[in-house]
Amino acid sequence: MPLTAYDLTGRTAFVTGAAGGIGRASAVLLAEAGATVHCADRDADGLRSTAELIEKRGGTARTHVLDVTDRAALAEAVRSCERLDVMAAIAGIMHSSPVLETRDEDLDRVLNVNFKGVLHACQEAARLMLANDTRGSIVTMASGAVDTGGPGLLCYGAAKAAVVQLTKTLAAEVGRHGIRVNAIAPGWIRTPMTERHDREAQAHTEGMMARMAPLGRVGEAGDVAHAVLYLASDASAFTTGQILRPNGGVAMPW
Repeated sequence: MPLTAYDLTGRTAFVTGAAGGIGRASAVLLAEAGATVHCADRDADGLRSTAELIEKRGGTARTHVLDVTDRAALAEAVRSCERLDVMAAIAGIMHSSPVLETRDEDLDRVLNVNFKGVLHACQEAARLMLANDTRGSIVTMASGAVDTGGPGLLCYGAAKAAVVQLTKTLAAEVGRHGIRVNAIAPGWIRTPMTERHDREAQAHTEGMMARMAPLGRVGEAGDVAHAVLYLASDASAFTTGQILRPNGGVAMPW
């Protein structure tokens, strides 16, 4: 397959969680591939920085300051695209607590962002693609947490497992219309989410995760962004309902 399969010139992409981390890296890379990228996040300053980075590199960005838990705002932003070729539903939050100490409000907060926010993004994207008869691509963000039981990760892991089921179900429902739906389940990636600890604790954790990986390192946001580009582009034209795992080899499920 020629490298032009990765060319997104003339296409429109929508990226949630675009103010930093994997979302920013993905938005920038999709723009470099030629797409007009609509960047959404509740962090206005971070969103502005992402748009400036895209434009500095010659790309085109539109910004939407919103919280993905606000379904009406998300729907309005997606519909403003008029035509949509790529949805990358990346926005997410982290929460850690032992099962016996997890409160209903903790679970609700994580599910609202990490699952319902993704669900609503997928619904709005699929509706717009169907209305315009667009053979588009929807990319969701799961996690390596779906492959193992991590202490303290009940809320996060459960929400990401739900994203996997959403991805497979939607792929089965819209495939006949030429719309592809795939998930990415990253391993340990160096992002603001994973850098929430002090420097010493961060170094210890990253060292441990690197030793667990056959490739001997933790991931960078760009490692996941390239997976997003692959799934967004025609290079993955025969791929749907799949879970792509850029994790350094930490998990190798069947």
